[in-house]
Amino acid sequence: MEPLEEREAKVAVWLKKIFGDHPIPQYEVNPRTTEILHHLSERNRVRDRDVYLVIEDLKQKASEYESEAKYLQDLLMESVNFSPANLSSTSSRYLNALVDSAMALETKDTSLASFIPAVNDLTSDLFRTKSKSEAIKIELEKLEKNLTATLVLEKCLQEDLKKAELHLSAERAKVDNRRQNMDFLKAKSEEFRFRIKAAEEQLSARGMDASLSHQSLVALSEKLAKLKQQTIPLKKKLESYLDLMPNPSLAKVKIEEAKRELDSIEAELTRRVDMMEL
Repeated sequence: MEPLEEREAKVAVWLKKIFGDHPIPQYEVNPRTTEILHHLSERNRVRDRDVYLVIEDLKQKASEYESEAKYLQDLLMESVNFSPANLSSTSSRYLNALVDSAMALETKDTSLASFIPAVNDLTSDLFRTKSKSEAIKIELEKLEKNLTATLVLEKCLQEDLKKAELHLSAERAKVDNRRQNMDFLKAKSEEFRFRIKAAEEQLSARGMDASLSHQSLVALSEKLAKLKQQTIPLKKKLESYLDLMPNPSLAKVKIEEAKRELDSIEAELTRRVDMMEL
């Protein structure tokens, strides 16, 4: 491995060669930057060598082509005393067109035996290209139809999405309204429960009978409703007795008993109702 000082020197020479008369940009000189620049200089040197070899090869080929062209020109002059300089302008254009055609078809020479296979190959390529073009055109038409259908479907989906969003917004508004109502009812329920409890505590402090509490009154109301139901058959039974030909004294006693029982129930019912209204 080369010493660090030697690498720094090579890097400095390479940078001077790259920038020429322009000033070299300032950079921090340390082992890391030196290593990177040295690596770049080596790659640049290898690339320059490869480019030089390619250039030399092209120069050699150009020299060979010039020698072959001079040989062919001398051969034409010796055999038929023909020189491109002696051609008319029309002949020169034809000759140039022939050369350009040979170069375009990549034939080895300008003979008919070289042109015919090249033209046939070019025609075959043209037919293949046309076939591919037709296939691509058909595929493109299919893609256009699919794209149109996709765009229509996308538009329908967007409209459905807008409708769904509007419906969802309305439902959210309803849910929010119901939630607010529920919160309001809950608050009122808590308020009423607190007020009932406070009233019961206040009445209890004043010596109110526990039987007059809200729960007791509700239970009494239910019991009262049951008693009313129970009086219905008694009234019907009483009416059946009234339709008979009773023993006057016994019937009178039974009627008085039934009336007293009915009056007692109605009085109790009235008392309970009055207490509930209080």
